[in-house]
Amino acid sequence: MTLSIRNIIPIIKAQFIGKNDIAIIDAISIDSRSLQNSENTLFFAIIGANNDGHHYVAELLKQGVVNFVVSYIPSNLQGKANFLVVENTLQALQNLAASYRSDFDFPIIGITGSNGKTIIKEWLNFLLSPDYNIIRSPKSYNSQVGVPLSVLGINEKHNLAIFEAGISTTHEMANLQKIIHPTIGILSNIASAHDEGFHDAGEKIKEKLKLFSSVEILIMNKNRTIEAFLNPKIKTFTWSSEDGKADVFVIAKESPDRTELKITFQKLCFKITIPFSDQASIENALQCLMVMLYFNYDQDTIQQRIALLYPVEMRLKVKNGINNTTLIDDSYSSDFQSLKIALDFLESQKQYKKKTLILSDIFQSGLVTDDLYSQVSHLVVSNKITRVIAIGKTISGYKSKFPNCISFETTEKFLETIDKISLENETILIKGARHFHFEEIVAALEEKTHETVLEINLNAISHNLNLFKSKLNPNTKLMVMVKAFGYGNGGFEVAKLLSHHQVDYLGVAFADEGISLKNAGIDLPIMVLNPENTSFSTIIQHQLEPEIYSIKGLAAFLKLAEHKKLKNFPIHIKLDTGMHRLGFEEENIDELIDKLKANKTVEVKSILSHLATSDDMTFIDFTLSQIKLFEKLTVKLMDELQIQPIRHILNTSGISNFQQAQYDMVRLGIGLYGVSNDEDEQKSLENVGTLKSIISQIRTIEVGESVGYGRRFIAKKQTKIATIPIGYADGISRHWGNGVGYVVIKNKKAPIVGSVCMDMLMVDISDIDCKEGSEVIIFGENPTVTYMAHQLGTIPYEIMTSISQRVKRVFYRE
Repeated sequence: MTLSIRNIIPIIKAQFIGKNDIAIIDAISIDSRSLQNSENTLFFAIIGANNDGHHYVAELLKQGVVNFVVSYIPSNLQGKANFLVVENTLQALQNLAASYRSDFDFPIIGITGSNGKTIIKEWLNFLLSPDYNIIRSPKSYNSQVGVPLSVLGINEKHNLAIFEAGISTTHEMANLQKIIHPTIGILSNIASAHDEGFHDAGEKIKEKLKLFSSVEILIMNKNRTIEAFLNPKIKTFTWSSEDGKADVFVIAKESPDRTELKITFQKLCFKITIPFSDQASIENALQCLMVMLYFNYDQDTIQQRIALLYPVEMRLKVKNGINNTTLIDDSYSSDFQSLKIALDFLESQKQYKKKTLILSDIFQSGLVTDDLYSQVSHLVVSNKITRVIAIGKTISGYKSKFPNCISFETTEKFLETIDKISLENETILIKGARHFHFEEIVAALEEKTHETVLEINLNAISHNLNLFKSKLNPNTKLMVMVKAFGYGNGGFEVAKLLSHHQVDYLGVAFADEGISLKNAGIDLPIMVLNPENTSFSTIIQHQLEPEIYSIKGLAAFLKLAEHKKLKNFPIHIKLDTGMHRLGFEEENIDELIDKLKANKTVEVKSILSHLATSDDMTFIDFTLSQIKLFEKLTVKLMDELQIQPIRHILNTSGISNFQQAQYDMVRLGIGLYGVSNDEDEQKSLENVGTLKSIISQIRTIEVGESVGYGRRFIAKKQTKIATIPIGYADGISRHWGNGVGYVVIKNKKAPIVGSVCMDMLMVDISDIDCKEGSEVIIFGENPTVTYMAHQLGTIPYEIMTSISQRVKRVFYRE
């Protein structure tokens, strides 16, 4: 994409305020944190529910960005850049993308539905790429912002596009239709996802169908309900396994690991085999088959290519690597658009200054090879990559364009020499096209642990963070608790994401947690909430900020501060307003004031207290009395000491239930990790952690035979038993065994039988079609940690923080 400011102005109906309206633009950005921003970037200052891009314009100017689309010019910046002033920056971005889309005249496939959009897109790309130069949505860029950014990636070499469109409520699809303006539509499975944004199923169907208002053909599973809402002028191409009136009739014959599909279309009758047996994959494959039929592919080509379909990995995963490395696993795709996303993710998750990129040949860029690798080189340099390991014949020819680059023609040749290459104390992004089999590189570099993993969804953390941000007043600061290894979810990785989101403070319980984060490169202010007096020296050394909750503790810290000749070192004063755990009580306030008056070694950065019953509205009077006492004591401290500290008393449930007491900052804890005591709020939160394992062994026992220690389970009938490698040493309560709890295998409940062992548990799989190696869900969407806690008579915190650190954490972004 190459446009001039002068050309863009009328498209987005902007008022130009600047000096250079002939400036050339070759990149569009909405993310101020991206290292790819440059003088040729046009930055759109999007105003969202929880953020305002205008706040970052001054920072971007320092980085060399000089072209901005804004709704207003931030103070003191007039005359310092080219500003295109519009009424609505998001609408301007969408208008630019819609105009840009109109410059191209080739087939564009638009996909919407509840499930399967990204898989259909990736499979179509695989099936059609031998014959077309395809541009497609990177990852799942299907939102009001993601779609225009995807469309703006088109160039003159492309001759087919595949874009997703996702919506969560009404009045959204019309915008996306104007941008994508698909010529071919695909309606994927309609399910209950995002139902909360619509009055009923009919309203959701009507909204999704707006994407197809001007398509030449709509491909869909024949469905009377959907057809009732469909404009009869829209031509359809339908398939069905039930309705003989469909254009394509399908008969499926399933086996454990594959499905044979008998296809009847016009005068054709043939079979195809797909390497999947689940219903969702069958439906997604059939949508792809329909496109190939519509494009007049011959039977042999369809059979050959569809037989090669593969599981789509839609997530960027963060894993622990050997030799003190962090791996970012994006080993199934290599295209220019997704490389940009992966490099931004690398920057947001890097744990080490040293950054290595392992990259294969790049396909389907739509660019001349020389231009492509020049642009890739620019991306790599702008992201300050320390070293590149290039794999592939094409990219190897351009190794001179990359910093500190070594190259190999094949993955096999790299793996032969991997032990001779120094890979340590660094973050490694592994990004390769599927046929390079970069999963073998990941396997070679990944730290070896047992097969039980806790998967942490970073998108869900971002969603939950933004949900709580939306409840805050514009000027309210946000502290997020990452104590106890991020409530069991991982300390550094969560902290790094929060740093990326620019929260104001992190909270930890003890000094060693804060030191670990500081040593890992986290530069946000970190408050230590339960500091021991013996840790004060290390707190000062690592620039942590202690909570002071007693006269004894204050005296000890002041003595040390005087000895070290500190000046205005930040401390946080904890008041006890009724929790009766830690804090200065009302009777101590005068002595506290006397100690702090005229003291220049410390600065009272904040005053805080903690609510005892903010989650239980039957105790509303008690909570209000805590808030009233907090107000009284803080006002006295502020008046007597002549200070204006940050005040904060609200925890997660307090944010939701007592918004009038936000003061200057709030503290978000368990809510970030997807848990709420409020049923309605819980529906809006996304699950963060999913604990997974596999089946190690399957056996059948007869009537009277027992399972596990103490013979606590004795079979009353022939029973099929699966052993799973997770036990109480991994954090699974023994009380969860012997029929109380269950795991989920193939979307079915498998009751736990007998005692939970130290390293294993056993489940009844008599009614489940599974095999050794099948995936097992211990908790996540089902069962939830909230359900487990209720059954065990405890709280979700205990379930989450009990998961042993010997369980590998895998962090991923959709």
